[in-house]
Amino acid sequence: MTDDRSPDEDRSAPAARDAPAPVAGPAAGDRVTMALAITGRVQGVGYRWWFEGQARRYGLDGWVRNRRDGSVEALISGPRAAVQTVIRRAQDGPPAARVEAVRSSPAEAPEAPGFRRKSTV
Repeated sequence: MTDDRSPDEDRSAPAARDAPAPVAGPAAGDRVTMALAITGRVQGVGYRWWFEGQARRYGLDGWVRNRRDGSVEALISGPRAAVQTVIRRAQDGPPAARVEAVRSSPAEAPEAPGFRRKSTV
């Protein structure tokens, strides 16, 4: 069977084009874990659900939760490039959020793989 498309034609499916680029090469083994404190209007605007989606999209382990002081706290672990991307995206958040600051610091890796929302503390 031959392919009649020109060499310049995009052969990927729309979903494949929209997916994040996989982290490959030497950096893929460079795992980091960061604790995040996100302040601003970040509760009651879907921030945790949005953040969980970002973490899963980029293949990170960890968790996210609201704090009683009105902030959001997260722990993310994975390839350095993916962690840095999610930290940058956290500065914008979902459309209704108004992020004032995202503070990050190195942390210990989460105890379990995967990503989840935790209860408010």
